[in-house]
Amino acid sequence: MSTTPLRLIFAGTPDFAAHHLQVLIDDGSHHIVAVYSQPDRPAGRGKKTLPSAVKQCAEAAGIPVFQPINFKDAADRELLASHQADLMIVVAYGLLLPQSVLDTPRLGCVNVHGSLLPRWRGAAPIQRAIEAGDPSTGVTIMQMDAGLDTGAMLSKVSCDIHATDSAADLFTRLADIGGPALLDAIATLAQGCAQPEAQDDTYTNYATKIAKAEAEIDWQQDAITLDRKIRAFNPFPICYTRFAASPHDERIKVWRAEPLSALNHNAKAGEILSADKTGITVACGHGALRLLDLQMPGGKVLAVGDILNSRAAQFSPGTLLASPSGTI
Repeated sequence: MSTTPLRLIFAGTPDFAAHHLQVLIDDGSHHIVAVYSQPDRPAGRGKKTLPSAVKQCAEAAGIPVFQPINFKDAADRELLASHQADLMIVVAYGLLLPQSVLDTPRLGCVNVHGSLLPRWRGAAPIQRAIEAGDPSTGVTIMQMDAGLDTGAMLSKVSCDIHATDSAADLFTRLADIGGPALLDAIATLAQGCAQPEAQDDTYTNYATKIAKAEAEIDWQQDAITLDRKIRAFNPFPICYTRFAASPHDERIKVWRAEPLSALNHNAKAGEILSADKTGITVACGHGALRLLDLQMPGGKVLAVGDILNSRAAQFSPGTLLASPSGTI
């Protein structure tokens, strides 16, 4: 069924959002009249002010970009209304939109959320799904309301979480399935045949924003738990550890590891059991973790075999790695 093209506003900030914006641009079925993104902020080691991924995508396509701090100023709300949009698409924008904004487009606002709602509401659904050991996840296209990811669901698409998936891997997979799902949801809204489904609040978990303090490895935990956290926190903020003999030294970042949950030992949690080109095996509260890719302070991410070429003595068996308090 053919429909009149909709006037769309797109609001988003990171790469995940930019992928969905590009899908809309490439599809070309609707007219994107404006893009909203978070203000440019310092990023990277040099703290240089950079535009968001969404802003870069929009500017490359010649779409006007607006970057209000929030929508508390009446002038920003009036500008939003002046676009005369039929629908606003929100993907990882970073702002909780007030009801006045949600009510501005003729068909309201639609959100692309990286979870099979209501499983994970909140800021970090993809990371928390991996950390919790969920076997699958997906993308929910949701009609927004004033709550935090509480709106009625328009559609859901799912995918498996593989045993080696990092958050970066899962972000890519969800972006790939989220784009087509978004196009389908927009089509049903444009045709007036959407059938929103209310969420069941009894199945909800809150996916809190990832804090850097969470990233320090606690070797008292079991190997499976630590493996999930390492994968969930890649590419941000990246789990890390320190040598117990100097627990205040710079961080050793762990980019990739594998759990050896069946390995029995009598070692202290955090004790290095072996170190060779296959990895550095560290005792956990239960089982052990084989470290595969590390980043030493000020260095690049390297396979353990390359690091041991010059640092074998530092990682010799019996060496202890610290837990968060510096205890072992």
